[in-house]
Amino acid sequence: MSHEQDIESKYQAPRPPMVAQPTIANPGPLGLCGFALTTLVLSLHNASAGMPTGSPNNVVVGLAFFYGGLVQLLAGMWEFRTGNTFGATAFSSYGGFWLSYAIMFIPGANIRESYAKYPGALEHSLGIYLTAWAIFTALMLVACHRSSIAMILLFFCLTVTFILLAAADFYGNGGAKVAGGAFGVITAIIAWYNALAGLLTKESSYFTLPTGPLN
Repeated sequence: MSHEQDIESKYQAPRPPMVAQPTIANPGPLGLCGFALTTLVLSLHNASAGMPTGSPNNVVVGLAFFYGGLVQLLAGMWEFRTGNTFGATAFSSYGGFWLSYAIMFIPGANIRESYAKYPGALEHSLGIYLTAWAIFTALMLVACHRSSIAMILLFFCLTVTFILLAAADFYGNGGAKVAGGAFGVITAIIAWYNALAGLLTKESSYFTLPTGPLN
């Protein structure tokens, strides 16, 4: 019997070697940092922090294209790889938001120029644009209700920010724009807090930050 087993084992195909799966880093902090920094810069301009009301905010265009836009979009793609549907949806969508915002400032896109003959139409269109993002953000707020208190606060403040900015464009209300800028600054700080909480893991830090997990 042992002789037959030796013959069978001789002609059996060798088992393929076990290959360890590559470790994938957490893309969440990167996406949150890209969102936070770009949001902070634009929100300080909206809040007229140290500058006259209505001053140009074109300095945010580079950030919106690359850090808030491209980098955040890439973080969203890596969230797909980790299996995080919520993170993938959020980062990819807000990366798209910043890219779509930045393209409005590029003369070749002819977006703002196309409204030149229609006074007030650009502001109304921007109000619709921001309202749509407020609705999407409210949906994300509902979707994250079992994540953490810190994440819920982030999407709540972001929803309020979009609503105030939309109202500012619809009604030409400078006070609503300043309030939207102030809420945007708060949103950016909360986003950075969430990012830092993701970076300060038990394996890499002597301390961690509480986020109030709800799941």
